[in-house]
Amino acid sequence: MRKKITVVGAGNVGANCAMWIAGKELADVVLVDVVEGVPQGKGLDLLQSGPVNGYDVMITGANDYAPTADSDIVIITAGFPRKPGMSRDDLLLANYEVVKTATEQAAKLSPNAIIIVVTNPLDAMAQTALMVSKFPKQRVIGMAGVLDTARFRTFIATELGVSVENVTAVVLGGHGDTMVPLVRLTNVAGIPLTELLDEAKINALVTRTQNGGAEIVKYLKTGSAYYAPSAAAVEMAESILKDKKKVLPCAAYLEGEYGVNGLYVGVPCKLGVGGIEKIYELKLTAEETAALHKSANSVKELVDVIKSKM
Repeated sequence: MRKKITVVGAGNVGANCAMWIAGKELADVVLVDVVEGVPQGKGLDLLQSGPVNGYDVMITGANDYAPTADSDIVIITAGFPRKPGMSRDDLLLANYEVVKTATEQAAKLSPNAIIIVVTNPLDAMAQTALMVSKFPKQRVIGMAGVLDTARFRTFIATELGVSVENVTAVVLGGHGDTMVPLVRLTNVAGIPLTELLDEAKINALVTRTQNGGAEIVKYLKTGSAYYAPSAAAVEMAESILKDKKKVLPCAAYLEGEYGVNGLYVGVPCKLGVGGIEKIYELKLTAEETAALHKSANSVKELVDVIKSKM
């Protein structure tokens, strides 16, 4: 029997999640959206791509959660996208209601699922899903670090004219302009980045990474990034379903790690069949620790607002 993944939200991120999942033949997909006809139409369109692209999975569109019952993974992408000039934080209260409702419905019908949250502001929305679902913290994960790291790796590879596969990097912290790309641990085929680029150029790449989402919003004008975010969420889902135990930077609920308590913050995690199976605590410099705590404080401000609404 094939696994089942529910994707909540049939917009650009959700539809592309369904496409990546089908292409990898990871699981059957249930695409859920409140807009009548949209998940059904996109689901049918993706299903009809199977004979062309050679995948055999069932893709179902729905406006209710009944078909999602007993899902192995629930990916929550539903929410309002950012517009030019809008920060992720501006989305907080509107998307809180969306994620709260989606989590209630999905968790009720799939009590053993693992939830991957993509909706922004990411870290606060992951915390919302944890509070609402009452799932163990290992089974509620935020997709942020995989995307942020992919952006950092892309910019480095482009600057140096090398394969992205040779670039190793890690980005910690909240999913926003306070994120912390760890330059000290970044390398190209084992060569430290600091030996390949000067400080000014590295700082420029770090800044571009921190503003990676805003850069795309500025270009698109009427939406936000969706190809890379959906690919990142599906990489996480694949590691979980196949028990690959990949070490990926994810938004995880910390209880003392890195000196952070009771918040979702991006850190390296081992993802397997149980969800987050291990959090890796890196030895950070005083400067890196300060930057991470600053990022965590930004997340805390949003979470405090959410808690006041619950």
